Amino acid sequence: MITDKIVNISLYNEIPGDILKFIKDLSPDIPCGRYQINETDYVNVEEYETKVHENCFFEAHKQYIDIQILLNGIERLDYVDIDKLIVKVPYDETKDIIFYKNPDKISNSVILEKGNFVFLYPHDAHKPQMQVKNSKCKVKKAVVKIRIQGNI
Repeated sequence: MITDKIVNISLYNEIPGDILKFIKDLSPDIPCGRYQINETDYVNVEEYETKVHENCFFEAHKQYIDIQILLNGIERLDYVDIDKLIVKVPYDETKDIIFYKNPDKISNSVILEKGNFVFLYPHDAHKPQMQVKNSKCKVKKAVVKIRIQGNI
């Protein structure tokens, strides 16, 4: 898992040029929806209210790397290596997602705000959409999905 400021996004060679261009052109005014970048990569732009910790669960993906970019709002995202988790809902290949039970021990956390991002690999289980300081917040987020080519 990598977290950084969006102004540094060009430093990451793993990001294809067409996706990098899309990210640099992102604005909080972009309508929600799915944006197909090329044959394999896309971006989902979504809005939601953050939730209490207990109502969120760890997830991971096998076919895609996630870059989660906050366009508005603030949220907490926990992360942990998938080896430390127990499966809650088995892997769904059509949706490329697996859900895990929340562990007893608190994992690593990052606060996502406008202007920063997280870069999540398949071994990075992540629990997004959580409230910060027990306060609901309306969030607008772009989730970039980069198809994995071969082994990482």
